[in-house]
Amino acid sequence: MPEPAATPPQVPPPDLRLVGPAVAAWVAAALALGASPFAVTLVCTVALAMVAVLLARHRTSATAVALAAGLLCACAGATAGALAGTAVHRGPLPQLARRAAEVTLEATVTGDPRTARAGSTVVLEADATRLDGPAGTAALRTPVLVLADRRSWLDLLPSTRLRLTGRLTLPTRDGSADRIAAVVRVTGQEPPHVIAPPTALQRAAARLRSGLRRATDGLAPDARALLPGLVVGDTSRIPADLDDAFRATDLTHLLAVSGGNFTILLALLIGPSHLSARAERRGLAARLGLPLRLTALLGGALSLGFVVVCRPDPSVLRAAACGLITLLALGTGRRRSLLPALATAVLLLVLFDPWLARSYGFLLSVLATAALLTLAPRWSEALQRRGMRPRLAEALAAAGAAQAVCGPVIALLAAQVSLVAVPCNLLSEPAVAAATVLGFAAMAAAPVALPAAKCLAWLAGWPASWTAVVARTGAALPGAALPWPAGWPGCLLLAAVTAAAVLAARRMRLLRRPWVCAGLALLLLLAVVRPAPLTRVVTGWPPSGWRLAVCDVGQGDALVLAAGEGTAVVVDAGPDPHAVDGCLRALQVERVPLLLLSHFHADHVDGLPGVLHGRAVGMIETTPFARPPGRAAFVRRAAAQAGVPVAEGAAGERRRLGDLSWEVLWPPPAGTSAAAEDGPNDASLVLLVRTAGLTLLLLGDLEPPAQQALVEAYPGLPPVDVLKVAHHGSAHQDAQLLRALHPRLALISVGAHNRYGHPAAATVAALKAQGAAVLRTDTDGAVAVTGSATAVTAGRGRRRRTGARCRGCVACGITDSWIPPVSMPTSAASTSHARPPPMRRRCASSNSGTSSPCRSRTCRSIWERRSCWRARPSWRRWCRPGAGASATSSTAPSPTC
Repeated sequence: MPEPAATPPQVPPPDLRLVGPAVAAWVAAALALGASPFAVTLVCTVALAMVAVLLARHRTSATAVALAAGLLCACAGATAGALAGTAVHRGPLPQLARRAAEVTLEATVTGDPRTARAGSTVVLEADATRLDGPAGTAALRTPVLVLADRRSWLDLLPSTRLRLTGRLTLPTRDGSADRIAAVVRVTGQEPPHVIAPPTALQRAAARLRSGLRRATDGLAPDARALLPGLVVGDTSRIPADLDDAFRATDLTHLLAVSGGNFTILLALLIGPSHLSARAERRGLAARLGLPLRLTALLGGALSLGFVVVCRPDPSVLRAAACGLITLLALGTGRRRSLLPALATAVLLLVLFDPWLARSYGFLLSVLATAALLTLAPRWSEALQRRGMRPRLAEALAAAGAAQAVCGPVIALLAAQVSLVAVPCNLLSEPAVAAATVLGFAAMAAAPVALPAAKCLAWLAGWPASWTAVVARTGAALPGAALPWPAGWPGCLLLAAVTAAAVLAARRMRLLRRPWVCAGLALLLLLAVVRPAPLTRVVTGWPPSGWRLAVCDVGQGDALVLAAGEGTAVVVDAGPDPHAVDGCLRALQVERVPLLLLSHFHADHVDGLPGVLHGRAVGMIETTPFARPPGRAAFVRRAAAQAGVPVAEGAAGERRRLGDLSWEVLWPPPAGTSAAAEDGPNDASLVLLVRTAGLTLLLLGDLEPPAQQALVEAYPGLPPVDVLKVAHHGSAHQDAQLLRALHPRLALISVGAHNRYGHPAAATVAALKAQGAAVLRTDTDGAVAVTGSATAVTAGRGRRRRTGARCRGCVACGITDSWIPPVSMPTSAASTSHARPPPMRRRCASSNSGTSSPCRSRTCRSIWERRSCWRARPSWRRWCRPGAGASATSSTAPSPTC
């Protein structure tokens, strides 16, 4: 007879007795950090009185004892938080920072120096211990943030004592800056003045970290960057694109050393964590026959060494504290229950450092661990009852539980929900374990045997490279991340959605309905992969036959001109590589023969790596005025790394790519126009584009002086169908240029809630007064314009027709067609054709109410709006009366109307 299937072990109920006091202390500490000492004292007094009453009247009640314990821990947390907040926000430094005083400090470095993301400023955290200021000398212990401009400050180690002179300023009150009393900007260019070297323990840790870097020097780029981050949290080598890929796939916890690394090491010593509640012994300690107390001592030394080498980050402290409590239970022969250990660790750490109560890293670490200890075993048991293999069930349950619990907090921080987080974590988990073990072995061997360390690092490089491949592949999927409301509303919404989904799955018993599960998995796969035909049918984006797309990249510009199947000319790259990359992927652009950068401001060029990522880019063309020089150098560096040539555009240059043609109207050569040399904005490339019968003008960030010079240089500048409004719709617009262009559709690329007030209400009103339909990316999302002058917005799925309006006024029209340059279908090479002759204009009006022929923008009406349409194959237009006609009823516009 066949043997019965193995029954998964029953999961014991979790021990929740210490969870309430730990949570009470955590919440109280977080609130007390920003509260007044008087309010904290008053609340604690009331709470202690309630404890006395509870214990006096209900001493034998378990509920009363638990409530009293929670109140006592809350009082302890509030007291610790109030003291920590007072130590930071009071004292001489904040008062001096308000006056921007220059002082001399003695400080002890508390963290590794790092380079600011933008620029070369070195940033390090320190505790000021002595102040020499205008009022004299004072001893103190206040956390400060030090900013220095010398690269030699990067060599400092934690515990180093410095003497520095600088100017104090108040920090911005956001995130971790709350625990900083003042920012010290070091004056002068001298190297740091060290008055006491780092401790021997920190020097030893530095030798281990530098040894790991030396051992990984010969690895492939991704492995060389990732391995130090996976092992000790050293992210100094990780490029921005790989960091963005890890963020998009929710794998960032691998780069900042988390408790998972310590759990792997501890599991080697005492066995897997899921066996911690059992009596049997596992791991190297059991195989070597080490007694329990010696095993606990070795584990404690491993915990302390891990904290020193990997730095006391919130997740590292949490993991080490849990490990020490577990080892204490192991050494004393007590039951090893991890949930009480986690609660005890949280309580002790919050009382020791109350600022952890406001740390999102600490919150994520605790939530993930709690999910692994409570939800994951039950979900794994349910999957095993349905026939899934134990190892696969445990891995899937762990990844799902951690994502379900941590997802709302991640949405709070990133304003997005990753749809590939669970599969990416499942695929990378085995590789991370192997890379961590081999990486720690390489770090330990590097000081004594560098060749052996390099061999171990080479072995560890394979799983590290696999992790990078998983992150890059997952991030490249069209539906990798789902936009989500930001802030606490988005966090609470996702928490409610997740809870409702879990409850619905339990009530419907989805695990017993494999076909329903398969259907849901298929829908999720389609949402992530987003096949182009299906996406277009469901969302209407991108619209069929689109000719121009304005990407929603925030406060910046990124425009795409269709030039064939999978091919487009891109104008500007926006400020965010991830945003412009996502837009191009949604538009299915794989080849970019030419990338035009109108000027070198960050909101137009910083997204350049996103355009270059995974696409064939033929050439980059820029304005000849390389200002600001720092961003111009950035463009040249990025282009050189990608092997893309860089050229300079010039007024009069004309190009054609298939049925797409354009002419560069501005700027003129250097030394010929004072307006073009007034600043980077006025040096913007201005393009007159013709595509599918539409006329488009892209103004870059041109300011009024340059706009006026443009009108003077091109007195025959034709009216256009589509205008990319200059400088994100700012108030600085030339009214004469707007009247001359008379656009039907005005597009404004602008970021939501930007601090510049763009677009200006006066500019929008002026455009609407010209009869233009105004679309803006901050409210409408990305905008695409088709060959029939139909604008489709991606943000809200709205479709707007923007045909010519027959208005009750005299309008000037174009009677001569524009002669395109010679066709060059396979390249975007320059032509030397002369500028086309000025367009002749004529104005006409009519008092007749009957239908009459009209050409281009010559419309005849008195008080009624008229609609225009193409009556015959020839480009003749007719106007007819109709009170209900509007811009939304216009069809098949001519190239000039």
